[in-house]
Amino acid sequence: MKLSVVMPVFNEKDTLEEIMRRVQATPYDKEIIAVDDASVDGSREVLLRLAQQYDNLRVFFHERNQGKGAALRTGFAQVRGEVVLIQDADLEYDPSDYPALLDPIERDLADVVYGSRLLGAQPHRVLFFWHFMGNKAVTTLSNMLTNLNLSDMEVGYKVFKAEVLKDITIKSNRFGVEPELTAKIAKNRWRVYEVPIKYHGRDYTEGKKITWRDGIAAIYHIVRFRFWD
Repeated sequence: MKLSVVMPVFNEKDTLEEIMRRVQATPYDKEIIAVDDASVDGSREVLLRLAQQYDNLRVFFHERNQGKGAALRTGFAQVRGEVVLIQDADLEYDPSDYPALLDPIERDLADVVYGSRLLGAQPHRVLFFWHFMGNKAVTTLSNMLTNLNLSDMEVGYKVFKAEVLKDITIKSNRFGVEPELTAKIAKNRWRVYEVPIKYHGRDYTEGKKITWRDGIAAIYHIVRFRFWD
């Protein structure tokens, strides 16, 4: 099984080398597809240097900032592996969780696997109460409209058999991609598993980007991709 790791990047120069080292250390035959979404902090230069260091890393650049969904759309179009995993470029998500994330697919129990920051006893950083409540609210609404029973719809760790993504055209440019992917997976009745993951969240002084506005937008996208798309 070849693994394609798709990594959207926006202004993550301080963490790129370390996250790349951790991904490379995972024991899988893999390619890494990094998509820089018009970073202005030097991430582009770091990625170009890393591409010379790792022969399994391919790098793509957006000329203007479009958002995470647009970066994933670019990255998904380039995958060559049988399984595709989304890896954020910060250090919030730990590649040591890859074995747990890939296990249900390797055993042919699942077509899609979501990580969950809310299941099990994995360590997680204690941060924002209202972010937690907002996540619970949008996950609940998403579950009501998709008839899935996810605990953490907005999680960054999502893994797919490549054939799943061939049936999905991403239209959301920003963080609406999370409910969009969930709605389209549910419509196609793919088998979905959830596994607990570690989570080392950041605050805004450390570069966290998602805001309450994205939570409001998520509600719109949940309804949009259930009824109108």
